[in-house]
Amino acid sequence: MTASPRRRIPEATVARLPLYYRALMETGERQVATISSERLAELAGVNAAKVRKDLSYLGSYGTRGVGYDVEYLLHEISRELGLTRDWPVAIVGIGNLGRALANYRGFGARGFRVEVLIDADPALVGHKIGDLEVVSIDDLDRVVRDHKIAIGILATPASAAQAVTDRLVAAGVTSILNFAPAVCSVPDGVSMRKVDLAIELQILSFYQLRRGTGGGAAAPRERTG
Repeated sequence: MTASPRRRIPEATVARLPLYYRALMETGERQVATISSERLAELAGVNAAKVRKDLSYLGSYGTRGVGYDVEYLLHEISRELGLTRDWPVAIVGIGNLGRALANYRGFGARGFRVEVLIDADPALVGHKIGDLEVVSIDDLDRVVRDHKIAIGILATPASAAQAVTDRLVAAGVTSILNFAPAVCSVPDGVSMRKVDLAIELQILSFYQLRRGTGGGAAAPRERTG
């Protein structure tokens, strides 16, 4: 008997799974054994029908009147997101943002092991950040290969972002998280996620403008240029 193919999970559902995972982690830490779809939806900021639909893709349907088993659901989401494995990570660009990312301890706790720090500035090469020594961009190919890097984090200036992306791809990295203020292109078979802090602030500005400053805060000054 042949195994049935895995059910395809929509991208929108994949994007919500980390929200459920975080909510379930917080719930489990409070020693709560079960959770309703309504409560999980509240914690994740979505509606309950969407939670039930999303979790059905994992084969988790809950128990009527009881809800979902928190520990089991955590395991299922962890498995689906690949969090049951350790993923070696390289950070390229050790400026202020890259340094902050290198010092963030939350990566390791979630299975993302920062193995390599890379920068083009000779003044930074050889300096230690935590337990890791910054290596030269000239050694990118070698360190990616030696450490079997699975995920690259891009924290370079915009002017260098595409060239560094190309080098990471050429070295065999197939997943890239882009913090650089630039849109980079990657070939088919390579996944890139863009994190643009300025865009997120602009979205917040949109909503702030429409609700007014409130809270007794001084009104922001109009920009003239």
